[in-house]
Amino acid sequence: MEYSDALLRDVLLRTKRVAMVGLSKNPVRASYFVARYLELRGFDIVPVNPVYAGEVLFGKPVVAALSDIEGEVDMVDIFRRSDAVPEIVEEALAAFPTLQTIWMQIGVEHAAAAEKAEARGVTVIQDRCPKIEYQRLFGELRKGGFATGVISSKL
Repeated sequence: MEYSDALLRDVLLRTKRVAMVGLSKNPVRASYFVARYLELRGFDIVPVNPVYAGEVLFGKPVVAALSDIEGEVDMVDIFRRSDAVPEIVEEALAAFPTLQTIWMQIGVEHAAAAEKAEARGVTVIQDRCPKIEYQRLFGELRKGGFATGVISSKL
């Protein structure tokens, strides 16, 4: 899928609260460091994982399912296999009437589920990572893909 930088930037700027489906508490897993990064950038992360339901992650209680979240979310970020996407999209559309975005992580795609969400007016991003796109679009990555947070020895 091809997405314009303007679309990706708009999604990231308008998103405040993100339900992270499949969030792991293992700090070496991609879902953990993506959630941590987004939280450090001001996003309100809602951890969703039935394995850890009732525990606390990033200072927030982990919920078992999207339907357990109180209030609305702007984006549902999916860290699950592609075959799990239709059920997650169904639940997200039912739970959040004002949902703006379904984001499927790198390697995660489902055309039929995306089409269903888009028919409801929800923006769908597939096979991308919001952390990588945020870094790329807001100047935190150089052309080589390295973070710019390195201190230089040059004066």
